[in-house]
Amino acid sequence: MATAPPTPVAHAFIDESGDRGFTRGASDYFVMSAVVVRSHDLVAADGLLADLRAELRRQPRQVLRFKKLLPHHRTAAARRIGGADFLTISSVVVCKWMFDPRRVGWTDEASVYTETLYLLLQRISWYARERCGGLMSYTLAHIIRYKLAHLRALEARMKEQPRAQIDWPYLDPRGGSIDRPAKVQLLQLADLVASATAQAFEPRPGPPAPWYRAGPREGPTDRTYLEALAPRLYRRPPGRLSSYGLKVYPACDDPDLAWVDAL
Repeated sequence: MATAPPTPVAHAFIDESGDRGFTRGASDYFVMSAVVVRSHDLVAADGLLADLRAELRRQPRQVLRFKKLLPHHRTAAARRIGGADFLTISSVVVCKWMFDPRRVGWTDEASVYTETLYLLLQRISWYARERCGGLMSYTLAHIIRYKLAHLRALEARMKEQPRAQIDWPYLDPRGGSIDRPAKVQLLQLADLVASATAQAFEPRPGPPAPWYRAGPREGPTDRTYLEALAPRLYRRPPGRLSSYGLKVYPACDDPDLAWVDAL
């Protein structure tokens, strides 16, 4: 008789912001964020969403999307999430402007998604090992044309890679799941976090630029939301944030990004 897999002790809800392309009008950054909740805190996380809807004057169970919120509502949401001590956030920020994708093998949009997810799974597996001591489940927000079979094939390839630093024994052996924020409510927190994080990096709308170049578009960004979320970012003792709670890829010493380590 088959033995049932162990029950996860924590859950990661994952969403992204920005686009995965390298066309002239594409975003400079692609962000993927995980909001981690321990099993015994799932009720509290549901309560946080309910409180957010009430504060933002939304209907019960109405889907919250960062892009549809007014600036002051975005600030309120970021502060609420930043103050929820039962949550942990880990994000990967891909600086698409820093390399020619053809030279690193990122030949299409799927490559960007795959590599970003790989980096994020590393981090949530490390968190599960170091902070939870048990299995982490993970759920991805649904994206167009990406099916569960694609995720299973990707997981299988990752497990075969000798370079992989994903601590697979701490991730649910059944693999990740894919769902919609309307059904899996806590994916809405991931949407809010990913988009808030992207605001700190992505310049506000400006003139189109080539898909690879010596620097990002010029223009103002808004770190307010990410700064509000900062208390929830995954920090490895003695408090290291970079590469854990906020992984910038590829690593660089760009002075314009020096503020990341100061969060």
